[in-house]
Amino acid sequence: MKNAEDILALLKSTHPFKVLPETVQISLIELMYPHRFTKDTLVYRQNITDMEGVDLIQKGEYETFFLDSSDNKRLIEIHHTPYCFGGISVLLNRTKALKSVIAKKGTVIYRLPRKNFIELCNANEEFFQFFTNSFGKRMLDEEFAHFVKSPASFEESYFAADQLYSRKIEHIVYKDIVACTSDTPIYEVARTMAQHKVSCAFIKDEDHIIGYVTDMTLRDRVIAQQVAATAPIVSVMDNPIVSISNQAYLYEAVLKMFHTKSRYLLVEKEGKYVGFLSRNRLLSEQGQSPLVFIQSVKLAETGDELRDKWNNVPEIIHQLLARGVNAEIANQVITTVADSIALKVIEKVIKAMGEPPAKFVFMVTGSEGRKEQTLMTDQDNAIIYEDKANEQREYVRDYFLKFAREVSDQLNTIGFSYCTGGYMASNPEWTHSLSHWKNNYKMWIEESIPENAIKFSTFFDCRRLYGDQHIIDQLKDFLTVELRKPNERFFAFIAKNALQYEPPLTFFKTIKTQTIGSTEVFNIKKAMTPIVDLVRVYALKNQIYEENTGGRLKALLNLGIFTQEQYDELHQSYYYLMSIRLKNQTNQIRIAKLNPDNYIAIENLTKIEKATLKEIFKTIGNFQLGIKLKFTNNIFG
Repeated sequence: MKNAEDILALLKSTHPFKVLPETVQISLIELMYPHRFTKDTLVYRQNITDMEGVDLIQKGEYETFFLDSSDNKRLIEIHHTPYCFGGISVLLNRTKALKSVIAKKGTVIYRLPRKNFIELCNANEEFFQFFTNSFGKRMLDEEFAHFVKSPASFEESYFAADQLYSRKIEHIVYKDIVACTSDTPIYEVARTMAQHKVSCAFIKDEDHIIGYVTDMTLRDRVIAQQVAATAPIVSVMDNPIVSISNQAYLYEAVLKMFHTKSRYLLVEKEGKYVGFLSRNRLLSEQGQSPLVFIQSVKLAETGDELRDKWNNVPEIIHQLLARGVNAEIANQVITTVADSIALKVIEKVIKAMGEPPAKFVFMVTGSEGRKEQTLMTDQDNAIIYEDKANEQREYVRDYFLKFAREVSDQLNTIGFSYCTGGYMASNPEWTHSLSHWKNNYKMWIEESIPENAIKFSTFFDCRRLYGDQHIIDQLKDFLTVELRKPNERFFAFIAKNALQYEPPLTFFKTIKTQTIGSTEVFNIKKAMTPIVDLVRVYALKNQIYEENTGGRLKALLNLGIFTQEQYDELHQSYYYLMSIRLKNQTNQIRIAKLNPDNYIAIENLTKIEKATLKEIFKTIGNFQLGIKLKFTNNIFG
């Protein structure tokens, strides 16, 4: 038998029932019925069991968890009284149990039927918002979101994602290091490689690894050049050494190999080298991986081939996101493909025009500079060349302007459209000598006007794509000195630039939309921009030169500027938005056969996505308030 007083006491202590008027609480007593569990009972199975209602724990405990592909429990939580389970499942998961639940022996719950629970949500907005807001917060946890987003084919998707995108190097078998001293004769090194059946041997100088040799080294630098087999191995070895932490993910290892053009990576653990990985082995293990596609891009030669490769990228990104892969990884894949194509074009143009008359760096800026490219991408780049004597100045400039125009035209033909704002190296304003670029940055800092704040922000997000890294290092050294000078007006303008876009929330905390045609949409790029901008402000203030938003957040966390909670909220919010943005663009290209844009139709969002977005927009608003107080000394900005 049920006890009315017990049920009323339970309602008065359980969120969100306790905020309801007492008259409503009393009316619920007759609707609720008890369940008792005598042993450890599997009450709900994730995405299988239909929810008959919501459960309020009166006594005992619920153990909630997800099951992975090997039936291991993940994200285990223990709940006691007062706790309500099932509201999110009924409202946002098609009435299927979101998580699996085991009731411990002696557990007693009172269940409010599903029909009555839904009626209560419809009649009380605050009650309803409790569940959607709680779910939005949970979806900012990447592991939680991974299990929720792809329930239908979870086993397959989790396994695929885990193998390449969630698996760390420490969990795979890498080869032992075979090493020789720098004075070892070449023939002895070759004999050692044959004995150990390895295609790579590392060269040591005392206790430090200083280079390596491969089968190709012996072929190209010894046999082909007729070098004496008795010569010391140091005379023919390759370098530099490229290493990666054993805590890095598998995909990071392959991407690093592509970026550095290295075929071998030393694996580092606690400051020591413990083994090495080869590119061929990683690629052979990932035969269906998009990283194999990246390798095929590097082998393409003609403009038509490169255009075909770029046109295949939406399908690659669709597959990644469908398998639950984080948007941060999808960004890196897009960026790596785009970089590979641009490098091919640059090398082709240099071959046609002849060697440049001066050292230079071709740098990419904006979202490309941050390695956060989407499928709606245009060109953002610039050229810095070394200062030359007066008599050479015009010749050098003419070469690089012609070079920039040719690169830009070829990229546009492939699919990277011209920048409508003109932030391209083909624009004479953005191809200059190092001294000219230093003057640009100095002017943008000292003459604090809105236009300069935008230019500075665009060109702060820069990285080398091709050319002399030393030139861009010199520019950053100069920038560090300038930023250390007191200039509160500059930081105030940069901060105001970060406040120009507000998260799209109405006064009543619903998503603010605009109408295009007959469709209600919001611009997700503008919704994401505040995170990019506010993180950049903090990075500038602390002279952090990490290139992308995720890296800057990590650096700010390590410096103690952001707490772990702040880092988690911003990092997870940003890449959740990026995931929706990329999914929308892949669908526009693949299904609707449209050019991609940044408008998200509200009608295409699930209840889960809407709840999560509202929570994210609230988070962004709170961080913008912090920017106003810290950098403008004005709560109104």
